Amino acid sequence: MKSVFIVYNQALTDRVNYLLDQLKIRGFTQWGNVNGSGTCDGEPRMGSHTWPEMNSAIMTVVEDEMVPLILKYVEKLDNVNKENGIRAFVWDITAVY
Repeated sequence: MKSVFIVYNQALTDRVNYLLDQLKIRGFTQWGNVNGSGTCDGEPRMGSHTWPEMNSAIMTVVEDEMVPLILKYVEKLDNVNKENGIRAFVWDITAVY
């Protein structure tokens, strides 16, 4: 099993939720207001007067074969919405209780 952690501009929330729905991923945890900045050329998202936008994040644990599909959708979203920004990170899950 793998954990997929997706961080994205809040403007993409509906699209990310749609992605999970289309892939029939039911279990997830979502954080609505996440501060941060992309490592390459992303604008800071701090919810302040200077940097008013915010990010959100979502994490799901899925079977290994779902990961390429999720990453494909995330890459597609990023290519269409470069100004908003979205990134996915994948971790191995070694145990589940």
